[in-house]
Amino acid sequence: MLVHLSIRDIVLIERLDIDFRSGLSVLTGETGAGKSILLDSLSLALGARGDSALVRQGAGQGQVTAVFDVPGNHPARTILSDNEIDQDGDIVLRRIQTSDGRTRVFINDQPASVSLMRDVGHALVEIHGQHDERAMVDVNSHRDLLDAFGGHGDAVNAVRAAWKVWRDRLRALEEHRARVETAAREADYLRAAVAELSELDPQPGEETDLAEQRSSMMKAEKTASEINEAHELLSGSASPVPTLSSLVRRLERKSQEVPGLLEEIIIALDDSLGALDRAQSGIDDAIRASNFDPQELERTEERLFALRGAARKYSVAVENLAKLRDDMVADLADLDAGEERLAALESENAELQLAFGRAAERLSAARQAAAGGLEKSVMAELPDLKLEQARFIVAVSSDPDAKSPAGIDQVEFRVQTNPGTRDGPMMKVASGGELSRFLLALKVALTDRGSAPTLVFDEIDTGAGGAVADAIGKRLSRLAEKVQVLSVTHAPQVAARAANHYLISKSPSGKDRVLTGVSAIDTSERREEIARMLSGASITDEARAAAARLLGEIVGAET
Repeated sequence: MLVHLSIRDIVLIERLDIDFRSGLSVLTGETGAGKSILLDSLSLALGARGDSALVRQGAGQGQVTAVFDVPGNHPARTILSDNEIDQDGDIVLRRIQTSDGRTRVFINDQPASVSLMRDVGHALVEIHGQHDERAMVDVNSHRDLLDAFGGHGDAVNAVRAAWKVWRDRLRALEEHRARVETAAREADYLRAAVAELSELDPQPGEETDLAEQRSSMMKAEKTASEINEAHELLSGSASPVPTLSSLVRRLERKSQEVPGLLEEIIIALDDSLGALDRAQSGIDDAIRASNFDPQELERTEERLFALRGAARKYSVAVENLAKLRDDMVADLADLDAGEERLAALESENAELQLAFGRAAERLSAARQAAAGGLEKSVMAELPDLKLEQARFIVAVSSDPDAKSPAGIDQVEFRVQTNPGTRDGPMMKVASGGELSRFLLALKVALTDRGSAPTLVFDEIDTGAGGAVADAIGKRLSRLAEKVQVLSVTHAPQVAARAANHYLISKSPSGKDRVLTGVSAIDTSERREEIARMLSGASITDEARAAAARLLGEIVGAET
């Protein structure tokens, strides 16, 4: 339940802290005192749309904090846990609205999104008013409300589970059918491609290895070419060795004729011939050591180019050629064995669809039965609410072809306000006062089933007086036995039944400025406030006496 509401700088509220208790609490005050501001503030903390106009004039920002005490197994705590928000202790929703339109959200002091705050807020509080489309007038909620009334939780879960299994297998069937159809269209291409890739037989990492081998052999080829060129120069037809040897022999013969003139030259030439001989031996050793095989380089290049050509042809990386081949083999296998598997999947899918249909039909029958029960429960409340001529209708339409995770039913609450008139949606057929009474009767019929722990009723007694207002008060009091109920009311009969009474008032603050305040009032103050509600601005002794009687009669009736 809502245990505390703190408001700072919102419209006419400068600083306000309210502690709430269980049971029926009413908020009363003169018209314009600020009751709507209070509800707008609470709505802001529940995830409603922000508005810079809510910030009090002269303030940079406004803030609303709502504190809730709910059981450990409440759905709101599950929402927080699913979103990794600490949910130990009280649940604290805090909303900051700035004057420039920006808004910030905190849940249990952790930054959060407005949508998450809205989800948590919907689980904690329901706000009902004459034209509040967020509550039970929303047709999208009617099926869930009927299921809550009928206690269909297990049947709803069974239908949802059957739907999920069926749809998951249906997707698998559709994917397999698409693969088989694709494979059938490309069978000839696949077989040719598989044959080519199988013959090529690409291996993981082969391209890298071949590229490294090719690079190494090309370097070896270049080195061998230069060594061979040196060998040709020293040992081939252009070798200088024979010429130098012949020259040395001629000079040796001439040196005898001219002693001392050619000896040094001959020695130098002998040394050169020796160096050339050593160089030639080194070159021979280098040729033998390089061991370069041009044919091996050619084979390596042919393999590498074949792999890269296949990669270009099939638009994949060389390293993915093996996977492509395996995928194509699998596609061919699907094609070869696909019809048999497809038939098995279709048979399984048909069985799962039938299982969903059976579960949905059982749930639909339960909804039809519960619809009659809900109609009777609501109708039982209408006479005291001066709607004895009206009818409440739970329209359940079933269409086996309109399948969804919720089954095959659409549910809508409809009303007929007078005999002989056409029934229709509550929002379109009922007047504001009638609508509020229909909603109250529906909420009483539902009691605490499918209800948030805190219910807020915004002037649902508008236009009601006397016995109708008293009937509304009785039903709000009954609801408050199960959940916390807050009611903004103008009806003294409703106010008199409250366990907790809060007075909303405006007071001057400085020049040309007023502020809204809220205070819990005791028995004597309640009597005065109810007297005001009975008589208006001028409170008479008769009104005070009537207020005392009203309070006394209600207390006596309750005891």
